[in-house]
Amino acid sequence: MILRVFNKDLPLRNLIFVCGEGVLIYTVVLVSTSLQLGSFNAFFSSYQIPANALLIMVVFLTSFYFNDLYNLKVTDSYMELGWRLTKAIGIAFIILALICFGVPSLFSGNGIFALSILFVLLGISWRYAYNYLLRKKMFTEKVLVLGSGRLCRKILDEISESRDSGYQVTGLVSTNSVPALTIASGIPVFNMNGSIYELAESLMSRKIIVAMDQKRGSLPTADLLHCKMNGFKILEGESFYEKLTGKILVEQINPSWFIFSKGFRKSRFTRIMKRTTGLILAGLGLLLASPLIGIIALAIKLDSKGPIIFKQVRCGQGERPFELVKFRSMIDNAEADSGPTWAQDDDCRVTRVGKILRKYRLDEIPQMWNVLKGDMSFVGPRPERPEFVEKLKKIIPYYSERHAVKPGLTGWAQISYGYGASVEDSLEKLKYDLFYIKNMNILMDLMIIFGTIKVVLNYNGVSQGHSEHKRVQAETHEMFSMPDHPTLSDSVEKCDRTREAIERFI
Repeated sequence: MILRVFNKDLPLRNLIFVCGEGVLIYTVVLVSTSLQLGSFNAFFSSYQIPANALLIMVVFLTSFYFNDLYNLKVTDSYMELGWRLTKAIGIAFIILALICFGVPSLFSGNGIFALSILFVLLGISWRYAYNYLLRKKMFTEKVLVLGSGRLCRKILDEISESRDSGYQVTGLVSTNSVPALTIASGIPVFNMNGSIYELAESLMSRKIIVAMDQKRGSLPTADLLHCKMNGFKILEGESFYEKLTGKILVEQINPSWFIFSKGFRKSRFTRIMKRTTGLILAGLGLLLASPLIGIIALAIKLDSKGPIIFKQVRCGQGERPFELVKFRSMIDNAEADSGPTWAQDDDCRVTRVGKILRKYRLDEIPQMWNVLKGDMSFVGPRPERPEFVEKLKKIIPYYSERHAVKPGLTGWAQISYGYGASVEDSLEKLKYDLFYIKNMNILMDLMIIFGTIKVVLNYNGVSQGHSEHKRVQAETHEMFSMPDHPTLSDSVEKCDRTREAIERFI
């Protein structure tokens, strides 16, 4: 069974997994405490023991979350799972030990704390059993995919790479005479000659994904209608991809998809709540960071010549320019010779202190002032420079639409994709930005803020972005490039002309 959270598919088993782990930890702590006290009635006489169990549970679950143990892409191998479990348990143990040392009364009783931790260690070994179930593709929803082009390939790639997607492709119906997709290894491939209804029934797939690049004139309407009237779910490939990945496949959609798609609503309540939340978080953030701000300012001044604060024009809501502020992490006048240039890994212009600031995102702290001023929100698409925006608008379809909301200090793209400094990266991050704009609400903002904390603490933003970049570079290279005078592919030209016609009509 699949749940939908912020318009993204979440397998029910994943929710049960997280909640079940919390219940397991809470239960084993109660049991171990009762064994130590010699009576199962002991914890009923005081609220302290259940409260202790709840504290231990929260500390362990939080440590698991910040060590990516609920990201099953990361814990794909047993070795990686073991390493991350060891790290997370060690951190949780240290935190609980500090709490026990600081407030001994919380864990009164000889050996209760140690015995509880031992039982927890035994209890969480069930994760290996859960990984085994995922490898065997148990408790997945079976789907039949109809298509053979780019969209079909992307959907099959996402399902095969995400063991926790909750879906299993039981068959692929090829829609042309070209030989079967090479990526469909292990997936039965069928042609369009037979009945799709009978095929879906035989494969026990109650969900059919129509992932055809071109539907006009080739869509098996009668077959799909028969399936629909007999209780099958028929999903459009672009919408299914969005719910599966949490991003919008901008290369495949046309302006009418945006016009008639649900979402992209920015109610007055949402705008007021975003502004209020941003003011509170930015004000509190600057207050808590004030001691650190002084240390950073001194370090920058001692490390290199130039101002402490770096100011740069960025595009805000409606592409209106504003002056973004951040701690200077490069040498003064870094672009004096080169002009506007994307920063790269191991950029020689970055100072020694700047490397540390960039690594832990500390150079972004002054942008909380931009949030207070109203130039930015706390959560939203990251603001880009006007020089790059003008180029990217000509190359990437719908790039202007990311400016429909205020830019943010952090965003859905930052926690889902990571750092990027190329056209391919900009395209990929646009997919996440548009997904956020379509589905944004306060709860999603809070989730992104917690995700940002995790990214910073784990320092996986840069590596994650470059790992993903290698995967998407080959897919986008044939469509996009960034020479001094960028050329447009036929598909992008067509998309832009259609979009401009729609905009003039509206």
